[in-house]
Amino acid sequence: MIHNSEGNGAPLIRGGRWLLAGWSLFLLAGFALTTFVSPDPRGFGTHQQFGLPPCTLRLLTGVSCPSCGATTSFAHFVRGEWPSAIRANGAAFVLACLCAVQIPWSWMSIAKQQLWLITRPERTLIITLVCLTSLFVLQWMFWMLTGQN
Repeated sequence: MIHNSEGNGAPLIRGGRWLLAGWSLFLLAGFALTTFVSPDPRGFGTHQQFGLPPCTLRLLTGVSCPSCGATTSFAHFVRGEWPSAIRANGAAFVLACLCAVQIPWSWMSIAKQQLWLITRPERTLIITLVCLTSLFVLQWMFWMLTGQN
């Protein structure tokens, strides 16, 4: 482990700098990939431009799944069309924001040789995953109750 005298973050594990660099490049590649598709005007279905099938839940039941519109949301996000991204899938917009923030955060952590501003990474991960999952589920329940999306 590498310790930094500033003490504002957990030390990086062995190979942590490489993991963070790889993670940030993976996120950049994901954002770059979504620039190659046009957001579907329906607010969902953009992923089909990658050759993927339509949403199975929507096909079988006519009901959107919690992630319906996520690729469309990301496609709007990378174009700076944030209101459209939120309309397509608000939870996915929050995810896109978190992904975007992680890119400079990863490089700041590499430079500082510690997880920048994160002292308990496992707790941060659990809280983030629970909040994101809850947001997707609550949004889905709202869609179900109001007949939206």
